[in-house]
Amino acid sequence: MLTATLLTLSLAVTGTAAPALSEPHKKDIAMRLVSSAENSSLDWKAQYGYIEDIKDERGYTAGIIGFCSGTGDMLELVELYTKRKPGNVLAKYLPALRKVNGTDSHAGLDPTFTRDWKAAAKDPVFQRAQNDERDRVYFDPAVSRAEKDGLRALGQFVYYDAMVMHGPGGDKLSFGGIRKAALAKARTPAQGGDEVAYLNAFLDARKAAMKAEEAHEDTTRVDTMQRVFLRNGNLDLEPPLKWKVYGDSYTIKS
Repeated sequence: MLTATLLTLSLAVTGTAAPALSEPHKKDIAMRLVSSAENSSLDWKAQYGYIEDIKDERGYTAGIIGFCSGTGDMLELVELYTKRKPGNVLAKYLPALRKVNGTDSHAGLDPTFTRDWKAAAKDPVFQRAQNDERDRVYFDPAVSRAEKDGLRALGQFVYYDAMVMHGPGGDKLSFGGIRKAALAKARTPAQGGDEVAYLNAFLDARKAAMKAEEAHEDTTRVDTMQRVFLRNGNLDLEPPLKWKVYGDSYTIKS
């Protein structure tokens, strides 16, 4: 029996392999899917200037992927932006971002940080920095791990969305812990397991993690989005796609 890796190579040679999530159009679909859940909009490029405190004990949540002032990824983003464009409008907040990291505090950020974030969001340099940090911290690691597990585009998206919400850590409420819980119930395709069975186990573990956090206890992005694609057997995440998040309906036609 071919391993998942050999099967992927075989399909690539015959020209029948479906695009991975890293293929530009598939990646854009992934961004729109996440945006529907994070921002109630398919226009993910309109979210560079998004910023609010959603009361999840992570401080401010902002940008295209929900960079948080309390979890370190917002700090790293502003550091990258400042490296590329010294003296930018957000650079002056770096000392405050370092102090509030690990907390939900706004100390040193209010009352002007949200205004300046929205101003910076119009700068193409800041937009590129958001894209690059999204890929470095979330998208690329999620897709890489999913490919090693033998998962196709839907599974790669399932991993990515989980990493966006829960972070890439190893504790039980982070991506690593969720994957560990899934592996206790099912084998990955790379281990010879059934892809649908494994993804169901992963989504079960994801829901448990979501319900453990008050700010994330609404599991519709799993129930009426990802589980719908899985039930339909759309493992390659091929349009047209129809789903709901928080009761709102969305469609990607192509």
